[in-house]
Amino acid sequence: MIKFYYSGAPNPMKVALMLEETGLPYEPIPVDTRKGDQHKPEFLAINPNAKVPAIVDGDATVFDSNAILLYLGEKTGKFMPANTPKARGELLSWLMFVASGVGPFSGQSVHFRNYAPEKNEYAINRYVYEATRHFGILDARLAKQKFMLGDAYSIVDMAVWGWARLMPTVLGEAAWAKFPNLKRMVDEVSARPAAARAIAVKDKHKFKTEFDDEARRNMFRHQTEKVA
Repeated sequence: MIKFYYSGAPNPMKVALMLEETGLPYEPIPVDTRKGDQHKPEFLAINPNAKVPAIVDGDATVFDSNAILLYLGEKTGKFMPANTPKARGELLSWLMFVASGVGPFSGQSVHFRNYAPEKNEYAINRYVYEATRHFGILDARLAKQKFMLGDAYSIVDMAVWGWARLMPTVLGEAAWAKFPNLKRMVDEVSARPAAARAIAVKDKHKFKTEFDDEARRNMFRHQTEKVA
């Protein structure tokens, strides 16, 4: 059985969605990042980057949400495009676009808009601009086709869904008006039974909700630790 190390954050929810869509048996193992579970030696042995999600599947360990989606897609043969150079190129390009662009810049937008101890207008403007630009690229793609890789729902749509479903948190309450095609796709994915089950996974464990000094120390170690 797959061991799924998770929290309720956007990246673990992508993996929860894939696990629910495929029907693979898995054991959800909570990693409470506000309590510092991600820094414990037993988790660092699984993911030295101290981030969720991660999975252990027999003797295979995979971390990074997008790598896990690709691993599970290849393992099951589900939610993957045709195995042709053209389709493979599109899959990898868009999946890595989410991995290197959409996810990191959305996360930084959330951080500087909502959690930074001081409002840094330069940082806010940079990350809001880039996150908006990335979502605009997705929206333009989805104006031409139903899903990111064409007519078929795939792991790329799951990767996009993880962050895009939280658009108001990333860019503000009014942001959805700019991305009607992306919203249409996200709503369609969110209406799937597997999505409802995936979102419910976070309710299997009572995660710490207080954003107090303990949470800040565990989630934002740059405030208390120096690398040089």
